[in-house]
Amino acid sequence: MRTQSRPYLGTNAAITNTGRYYRPELRRTLGFGALLVYGLIYMVPIAPMGIFGSVYASSGGMPAMAYLVGMVALAFTAASYAQMVKAFPLAGSVYNYAGLGIGAPVGFLAGWLILLDYLLVPSLLYLVAAVAMHSTVPAIPVWLWLIGFVLLNTLVNHRGIRMTARFTTVMLVGELIVLAVFVAVAVYALANGRGQGFSWSPLFNADTLSSSQVFAAVSVAVLSFIGFDGISMLAEENTGGAGQIGRAMAAALGLAGLLFIAQTWLASLLVADPAGLLANGDPEGTAFYDSARLASGPWLATLCAVATAIAWGVANSMVAQVATSRLLYAMARDRQLPKFLAKVSAKHSVPMNALSLTAFLSLAIGLYMNWRTDGIALLSSLINFGALSAFMVLHLAVIWHYLVRKRSRNLFTHLLVPATGFAILAYVVINANVAAQKLAFVWLGVGIVVLAALYAAGRRPELSGLAVKEGA
Repeated sequence: MRTQSRPYLGTNAAITNTGRYYRPELRRTLGFGALLVYGLIYMVPIAPMGIFGSVYASSGGMPAMAYLVGMVALAFTAASYAQMVKAFPLAGSVYNYAGLGIGAPVGFLAGWLILLDYLLVPSLLYLVAAVAMHSTVPAIPVWLWLIGFVLLNTLVNHRGIRMTARFTTVMLVGELIVLAVFVAVAVYALANGRGQGFSWSPLFNADTLSSSQVFAAVSVAVLSFIGFDGISMLAEENTGGAGQIGRAMAAALGLAGLLFIAQTWLASLLVADPAGLLANGDPEGTAFYDSARLASGPWLATLCAVATAIAWGVANSMVAQVATSRLLYAMARDRQLPKFLAKVSAKHSVPMNALSLTAFLSLAIGLYMNWRTDGIALLSSLINFGALSAFMVLHLAVIWHYLVRKRSRNLFTHLLVPATGFAILAYVVINANVAAQKLAFVWLGVGIVVLAALYAAGRRPELSGLAVKEGA
């Protein structure tokens, strides 16, 4: 709130924890609709098509349950994000919220963890899309598709956030049309005797139910949800205040969850060999397209495959590049990454250098992982572990900031909700891929070393500040 001892700089201003004022440089142009579109594009409404077989096999044939549990788990995380955006309406996601809610060193390590997610997500998206397009047009190699996707997205994003919003809105409409076609054809096919007929088994099957198995599947399924938090990266480009960010995150998460559950439910009922898929998994990643083929022939399988490739390689990776660049920008602005990453284009109001670095890293990592035989699987597991670990820190930040610092009496919002979210995510992380756990802890160790080096160099973590007008 406004005080007599500080000049009022407006609701968009902030004051650093050393007393310096900070005024956001990014242009406020995004309303609720644009934020919702951004979140949906980042999550990709047809994302389960690309990983359906893995989720089906790891969940004992209950992918709809895996997505339902994942949606509920991340609903608690969305609630915690909403509370922290309300207190600190700055770009930077969990990095800023953990740092300002608990302490700058914790914020740095949380940002370092989420950085693992944000740096790797675009690479995974480009690689999956490039492999899919190569399978459709074998004459063009994977590496060339990958370069093409990176260049296209970087050019669009350099034109500014409004250009990105317009482009991705068109892509979202296309994805929803493809999904509507699949749902309509699948329902018609099931009604006419194809597949296994309508049943509750994709949501609940007592014969294969196991809590550890379901949560292991959730650790894979949440890959489709990761990105809803990217909306918080646009807090300084949002026109409707902190409350609008929270509403957009909740709406995007809920709508995407319903779409994920619907398509995986129908695809499960159209699996030609359920026992074989459970026993052997889906090494080729074609299980969803096989279900589409059973429903109506090759045309539907090809439509779903190409739509998935374009959605992952253009629409989703475009907004992933935006979110990654904003995180790099936020950390550089606070002198925790090189200063050149904090440069903002005067013409387009975007962090140009951070966008360029994101594109370069995505290309380099994507090309390297394409060379590895386990590249896609390794990227997926690392992304999930890094994101979920950072979300756990976010829940702790809500408890510490509101309950400990501000002495809040709202125990439901500021204790029960974040504590429940933390417990669910902790259980998911424990059941995650062991190799991913080891590599993620190595990454965390590197972050601790970097943090120590910053202290040794006299550049201790210092965040861009507490909002002058902070919500309670």
